[in-house]
Amino acid sequence: MRRGLALLAMLTLLAGCTPWGAVTEETIRMGRTEPLYSQVCAGYALPVYEKAALDFETDLTVSAGESAQVDFIAPEDGQYEIWLTYLNVTQSTLPTELIVRIDGELYTIDDAPALDKNKKHTFDLVVDRLVIRDGLRPRLAESVELALREGEGRLILHQPDKPEGERDKIYSTSSACPHCRLSMPDPTPQLFSFNTPSGACPRCVGLGTVDYFEPRLIAPNRGLTLAQCALLPWSTPKAMAAYHKALVALGKRHGFTLDTPLQDYPEEGWQALFYGEDENGRPAAGSAGLRRNWMGGSVAVFAKGDYQSAHFGASFQAQVNLEVTEKRWPGIVPLLEKGMQYGEAWRDELNRYRQTMDCPACHGQRLAPEALAVKIDGLSIADFCALPIDKEIAWLKSRAFMGRWAVIADALLKELLHRLSFLKSVGLDYLTLSRSMATLSGGEAQRIRLASQLGAGLVGVTYVLDEPSIGLHPRDNERLIATLRSLQSRGNTVLVVEHDESTICHADTVLELGPGSGVQGGEVMYQGNVAGLLKADTLTARYLRGDMTTPLPDVRRDPKGEIVLQGVTTNNLKGMDVHFPLGVLTCVTGVSGSGKSSLVVDTLYKHLAIGLGLRVDSPGTIAGIQGRELVDRLVVIDQTPIGRTPRSNPATYTKLFDDIRQIFSMTPDARRKGYTASRFSFNVKGGRCETCRGDGQIQVEMHFLPDIYVTCDVCQGRRYNRETLEVRYKGLNISEVLDLTVHQARELFSSYPSLERKLAVLEDVGLDYIRLGQAATTLSGGEAQRIKISRELGKRSLPGTLYILDEPTTGLHMHEVGKLISVLHKLVDKGATVVVIEHNTDFILASDYVIDMGPGGGESGGQIIASGTPEAIAANPASVTGRFLMEERRERLKRRAQAKEQK
Repeated sequence: MRRGLALLAMLTLLAGCTPWGAVTEETIRMGRTEPLYSQVCAGYALPVYEKAALDFETDLTVSAGESAQVDFIAPEDGQYEIWLTYLNVTQSTLPTELIVRIDGELYTIDDAPALDKNKKHTFDLVVDRLVIRDGLRPRLAESVELALREGEGRLILHQPDKPEGERDKIYSTSSACPHCRLSMPDPTPQLFSFNTPSGACPRCVGLGTVDYFEPRLIAPNRGLTLAQCALLPWSTPKAMAAYHKALVALGKRHGFTLDTPLQDYPEEGWQALFYGEDENGRPAAGSAGLRRNWMGGSVAVFAKGDYQSAHFGASFQAQVNLEVTEKRWPGIVPLLEKGMQYGEAWRDELNRYRQTMDCPACHGQRLAPEALAVKIDGLSIADFCALPIDKEIAWLKSRAFMGRWAVIADALLKELLHRLSFLKSVGLDYLTLSRSMATLSGGEAQRIRLASQLGAGLVGVTYVLDEPSIGLHPRDNERLIATLRSLQSRGNTVLVVEHDESTICHADTVLELGPGSGVQGGEVMYQGNVAGLLKADTLTARYLRGDMTTPLPDVRRDPKGEIVLQGVTTNNLKGMDVHFPLGVLTCVTGVSGSGKSSLVVDTLYKHLAIGLGLRVDSPGTIAGIQGRELVDRLVVIDQTPIGRTPRSNPATYTKLFDDIRQIFSMTPDARRKGYTASRFSFNVKGGRCETCRGDGQIQVEMHFLPDIYVTCDVCQGRRYNRETLEVRYKGLNISEVLDLTVHQARELFSSYPSLERKLAVLEDVGLDYIRLGQAATTLSGGEAQRIKISRELGKRSLPGTLYILDEPTTGLHMHEVGKLISVLHKLVDKGATVVVIEHNTDFILASDYVIDMGPGGGESGGQIIASGTPEAIAANPASVTGRFLMEERRERLKRRAQAKEQK
């Protein structure tokens, strides 16, 4: 992606050459070439003067004709009277009687009219007038030099015999706006990079976003009053006391009292409260868009949780040093903005009330106005990078450059098209080059790296890919397989870790490991071709043949209400209303880039989160939302690690360790020694090994390399000191218990129902093989996700809870997918609602309700193609997903028949 951006920048940079020659010996024939790019004034959106050199003797003869009159005019800036005084003083140095052009009319200096100082006028100096004929080169050179000097690098050629509108032709030694005459810098590679000072937007410093204080987070419950502490940063009467008199006076001026609910404030009062007053007592200018966003919408109790606030009062006011008087209120937002300057602790607290929005200066494009002013056929580099890759390819193919520009541009166009085609070949044609890497899924990032390898054209290389089909719809998977074949056909070796049936069946050699997971695996169950695998007695073979399948529910659940998103226009979504049924398992499907994440993550999740008083960045755009009050708990279960250090493990995350420590504290040895449950914690002093502080490992800083961990030579990795390890339960000390698998621990603690129930849930989600004390950093994404699900299953009842999962089958074998589906249905049985983004056909068929999006990716997507039960989707001819559901079923039946014949 970076290479593509650089190549586009090179198109505008002409491979390091200046785009137009200076007024020197280098010449450009007017009208005989087409420029590669143009610059537009950022302030007035007008094309800038062309920066060019002229062979005047030839060019004027060609453009004006023999015996035509031409005036050489120097455009002047500044006050009219100042220039007249200056020209009167310098008149003796000029070659002819002085003529000036004021508002388009010619005058001698003596005849110049008196002008109104309060009106804007144009003022130019005519430095020479001549009739075109042979032998004018010396005169031309002198006139051009003088005009450029007096015009500060700008020159107007005026031909009075031409039609109106064609008489003036403007030239400049630098690019400049014809209206404001502001000079534009010559394009350089740095100008087109938001990572350089010259190219980055000065407002957001190249980030494309800025943070702002969001009134909905400052006062999430609009039904409260100021007297009821509606403002969370000042959520106690004591904290509000510092501003009581000032707020009372503010209310008298703007039509509210401290007992008026915020939802009943007049707009002027709301604006003054949040953004303060100017010197005349009028509400200060805030963001109208934010104001409408906060004041509009349904009135609901936004937050049902418990807010923990630092309670800013008199001490806060002393810190921020903003004048707060009864005569003038500075505003809540300015007070908080000022507070951001006082230390990290203040910023951490205040960040809870901030959100992120696109930079209002660059509109999220990251670049400085000077970079955005350079355009090719009307597109800036940011405009180009905002196009989907397939449209970028079409745009580049339609470009035609002439003359010397064709020589420069063609090689760059060819290289750029070459690299973009590889991104398209791996199914990423819906992406834009401006997309942030942080927003890409793991599969998308991996396919971008794959595309770069395709472009490299290497031979004799071994490529290792870990589930490249992540995030791919079955339709797009075919192109991925073709790409992998292309790598292999060039003389490379391709090793793929994959669970996708289609990819397995297209492999030359299959290696299956098993028979189980973790300590139950590690054996080679099969190695050979696909035909041999279909005859083998392995877990994968049984699923490929259709002997084992994911169980489908007997009946589809009926919804218990719904959430309706109205007029959704987030990213590529086309303004439709979307209904999410409650109390069921809903699967959102569609081809890659069709808008699934935009709908579920950016819109549904973020608007529900705002309703619960949570901080989110850049929520999706909607006209309204219904049913938000039906959700009072929102949980995203993703594949991020359950901890960032080896200290975190499944036992601590699921609270199992609390019960285990309590059991150890009840043993006879522990009671005799006076040990409590805290003695068996490796997070506090007492029972832990102090050499490694309970980690079992010593972290060694490597400075310029990643840190490494070595086993503690005192406790030998057991985390605890000798005295603590002497306490045993059923012959095992606390370190040995942490080394047990979930299955072993369930047998050990079978006499403790509460602990046994938690362990049983971990077994139900297919994690019977992991060790209780296994470091969180060694768990896969799928394992981490199932641990999170198990903790939720441990709750007794879940009404009003909505779970969101994005491709939870990532990293799961077909057998494990069935277990995942089973535990998600258990969440729904407890009263919860589960919304899942998924491509796996088994998962889709096991859902209660499906929302299928499409029909394509990027701008071609963003619509709901079909919705209803999986059977309804499969029967819908407009649904690509439905077609693959039917084909998957037929393929399984076919493989089962082939296997029977071969037997």
